[in-house]
Amino acid sequence: MKVTTAQNDRIAKMTFSSVYPHYVSKVEKKGRTIEELHQVIEWLTGFNVDKINELIDEKATFSEFFKQAKLHPNSHLIKGVICGYRIEDIEFELTKQTRYLDKLVDELAKGRKMNKILREDK
Repeated sequence: MKVTTAQNDRIAKMTFSSVYPHYVSKVEKKGRTIEELHQVIEWLTGFNVDKINELIDEKATFSEFFKQAKLHPNSHLIKGVICGYRIEDIEFELTKQTRYLDKLVDELAKGRKMNKILREDK
């Protein structure tokens, strides 16, 4: 599947605060914790809990969210299919970054071990 410009624009304008509760619900429903979710978000973006809450309060769009993020050097190791799209084939950088986050949350909810989610060599 090819990502369209309209999809890219929709993702760029979507607020992190509108998606975050879905992330929380998804991981908690599968027995994972908010702390683990925050650990995954911090690994990918460099945002601690205070910064995450600040971005939620500001109703930051994903465009603003990822402009402020400092992506982990190993984020390129996040591969696979999410929402019907192969992450490594997505050309629009913001959409790819957003799908990185979606994929990590998905892996957390599926019970994957944290060291695997965080792409550690252990």
